Amino acid sequence: MRIKKEVEERIYEMEKVAELFGIEPFDMYFLGGSACILGGYSDRATRDFDFIDLNYSAKLGKVFIHLRDFDMLEYESTLISPKYRERAIQLEQFRYLNIYILSIEDIIVSKIIRLQNKDLQDIDILIERADKILINQIINEVINRDDLFDSKKKGFIEKLELFRERYNV
Repeated sequence: MRIKKEVEERIYEMEKVAELFGIEPFDMYFLGGSACILGGYSDRATRDFDFIDLNYSAKLGKVFIHLRDFDMLEYESTLISPKYRERAIQLEQFRYLNIYILSIEDIIVSKIIRLQNKDLQDIDILIERADKILINQIINEVINRDDLFDSKKKGFIEKLELFRERYNV
């Protein structure tokens, strides 16, 4: 529970700075470990923040720096469905910025490309609460993306068989 408070506190700090500098509220979509902690999907310790780059203005750097350790993931290289926003969950505890976490299923699919021990441990936990039919739908949406870097799509497809076999998806 302590790690969740720490993660939330960083986002609260970011909100305060955005308000202080008069920056208009904006959307953020978190995935990875920080999203799992914020959504209560998992409590594996992580202090880094992964979020999707929505073509943010450079002036937001002074806001993002309060996350400390973060990766702003460009959409074209991230294994997410074009429909991720429809399934994302807005976190109501944040009052100034529009903070979203990806669905469990979208997070699982985003991890398929790596499938390292840490990813497998995360998926082992997440898969118990996931909708496997929805996971298959998201996989198809990712494979059908025309704007995904070819190398990422190829790596995703290569790992897909192992994922499907291990998790019976």
